[in-house]
Amino acid sequence: MREIALIALPMAGALAALAWPRDDSRRWLLPVVGVGHAALAIWMLLAPPPVTDGGWLGFDALTRAILPAVSLLFLACSAYGVSYLKIRAERSNRVFLASLLALMGLISLSLQARHLGLLWIAVEGATLATVPLLHFNGTARAFEATWKYLLVGGTGVAFSLLGSFFLGYASLHGGGGGDLTFSALAKSGATLSRPWVISAWVFLLAGYGTKMGLAPMHTWKPDAYGEAPGIVGALLAGGMTTVAFVALLRVKQVVETAGMGNMASLTLMTLGLFSMLVAALFLLGTPDFKRMLAYSSVEHMGILSVGAALGSAGVLAALFHVWNNSLTKGALFLSAGNLRRASGGRTVSEVAGLAWLTPASARIFVTGLFAVTACPPFGPFFSELGIVRAALANGKGGTVAMFLGCLLLAFLGMSRLVFAIVDGRPRNADRENAARKTALLTSCPTGGETVGVILPPLALLVVSLWLGLATPPILREVWANAVQMLSSTP
Repeated sequence: MREIALIALPMAGALAALAWPRDDSRRWLLPVVGVGHAALAIWMLLAPPPVTDGGWLGFDALTRAILPAVSLLFLACSAYGVSYLKIRAERSNRVFLASLLALMGLISLSLQARHLGLLWIAVEGATLATVPLLHFNGTARAFEATWKYLLVGGTGVAFSLLGSFFLGYASLHGGGGGDLTFSALAKSGATLSRPWVISAWVFLLAGYGTKMGLAPMHTWKPDAYGEAPGIVGALLAGGMTTVAFVALLRVKQVVETAGMGNMASLTLMTLGLFSMLVAALFLLGTPDFKRMLAYSSVEHMGILSVGAALGSAGVLAALFHVWNNSLTKGALFLSAGNLRRASGGRTVSEVAGLAWLTPASARIFVTGLFAVTACPPFGPFFSELGIVRAALANGKGGTVAMFLGCLLLAFLGMSRLVFAIVDGRPRNADRENAARKTALLTSCPTGGETVGVILPPLALLVVSLWLGLATPPILREVWANAVQMLSSTP
């Protein structure tokens, strides 16, 4: 029942948000649901419930390795959301809150889905729930980004539906009964029709790869992340992309049992490295610090794909990196939202001297830059090091060279932009800006730095640092159990 509670709690919160009469008190539903969801997720991490073989839903080893990270991200976002929605009091938050809570419920369902069809339904529902969140700012560019997200994301969802049909037919063609649970498909892997399995993998990789934002299916990300509020970008970058990655891990297990693991690994490796290269090149030239975070997300999805292609050691490092990506991206998106509100701009031609306007958020943003680009002792350094070691153990020196080269280019591109907007003096730094600084630092309701918008991203960075310096043994055990589940042949 606890696994159902992880879904029911945010869904109940979404219904309560729709029914709640007052905007000023409705926002407190976020931390109530966030604390409850995180408490449940941590409890189930420490004491997992039994998983029914053949069940459509379950808190299995892979879910246990991933869902608590997303829940912690949501907890930070929910705490941030209270102050953020107070700042944005000019807009009704009814639909926004209901959609945000429903999104978390559907993410919880997706990560626990052990049936191919149920997984697709949950991902489709999460896609639709995201639409009002992207359009919250109500600008023309937000409207354009929403439509692009719907068109590109909808195409990806359609591809994944076709891939699901193909995988189901591969089972029927091989004499199976059409059971689409991942455990049943893996058990019948040797009898699956190989041509249909290959077709299924191509479409599922394209479909869920679009939701991850792997290049060249990443075109929705710069617009969506650039126009969405920071709290929404954090959940998309650390939550929805994680759902798609978990979906590919589950399907890859079925493909491996069908005897085509090398094909699956090769395609993942190719798309992963290509995504890292594309992201690095765009990071070298983009002038927009919110779009910068979108390309950074493309890069990190490539890192996860490369890890997933490198056998058990690579998958273990990739699961570690899921936690690091969720924490660091959350900190960057939330602090970027603070910078955007304070400066009124987001490109180097519009913004400078943010260390003067928003000192706390600017420091968090710079620290987040070093964390997300794998500078020690933050967690991403150790998870990416694990991927490099797995590649070297597999004799893939060329992969390591390209991997490290893309990381270097990404660091140069991101640091160029971040320091350009943080350093210097604010544009038109005169008495008006001095008065604005005073207003910001005294909790001006139009976008000032308050405890509520500073502590959540700071807490995420602290946890990322903790994971790097002293990764809890329980997490290492959980990740190892997930790898064992994915690599075992029923």
